Amino acid sequence: MSAFQTVHEYETVNLLRDGAAAIVEMNRPQVLNAWDAQVGVDLVAALRACSDSDVRAVLVTGAGRGFSAGADLGSVTGEGMPTRPSGRPDLEAVLHNRYHPIMREVRRLAKPVLAGVDGTAAGIGMSFALACDLVTVSERAKLNHAFTKIGLGPDGGASIFLVARVGWTRASEIMFEGRAVGAEEALAIGLVNRVRPTEGFREAIEEQVRELAAGPTAAHAAIKRALNAQVVRNLEEVLEIEAREQGLLGDSEDFAGAVAAFMKKEQPTYVGR
Repeated sequence: MSAFQTVHEYETVNLLRDGAAAIVEMNRPQVLNAWDAQVGVDLVAALRACSDSDVRAVLVTGAGRGFSAGADLGSVTGEGMPTRPSGRPDLEAVLHNRYHPIMREVRRLAKPVLAGVDGTAAGIGMSFALACDLVTVSERAKLNHAFTKIGLGPDGGASIFLVARVGWTRASEIMFEGRAVGAEEALAIGLVNRVRPTEGFREAIEEQVRELAAGPTAAHAAIKRALNAQVVRNLEEVLEIEAREQGLLGDSEDFAGAVAAFMKKEQPTYVGR
């Protein structure tokens, strides 16, 4: 039985603690923890709660059989979605208002953030995992950039986190092809840090975050500041570029057609506009 205890239940996220170790658990297992507006609000709140000095390491993971399937496309045309003059969704506004604050919080926390990926991490879900300091995956994990499958470009900082981890050559391949990368390939190319057996995966990542929490907190904070200065120093510029491009692509016929095809479980046809 896990020693972690729930200290706060947000609508779509659970925050758990075991001493100095915290878990931020996305909790929409019925849709593979896909992100809607509420997930954006809850993740920011939970991550900010982890800025408490008593928390010395954070694990982010997902309930059920997936880390996160990415943006909930069912919410793209839903009530409350900002729209552009064309009436199509304003993805630039969504990124700025909902998702960029999450990536900023992960990098701002002066402590290690570990992503524990069991099953699917796709789209913005993959971006979220890669924004973390360390990524441990299960043997059944699949990391899927996926954006080109619906006529979009990278977002959530993927174009900086992915290149930083695997280099230009591999990042270009993963982005253009939009293919899923399995656990062993991900480890071989440096996309993730560790692969653990699927059986007992939750226990393994809980132990890993406990070990981090028992480590030298001040040194961890110094490491993170140095890495931020070197690796993600252009994060704000990259987020702005990604959001601007995604706003334009979200207003395109290709995206509208791809979302419609996705809902019908059909293959999209792209027209280049």
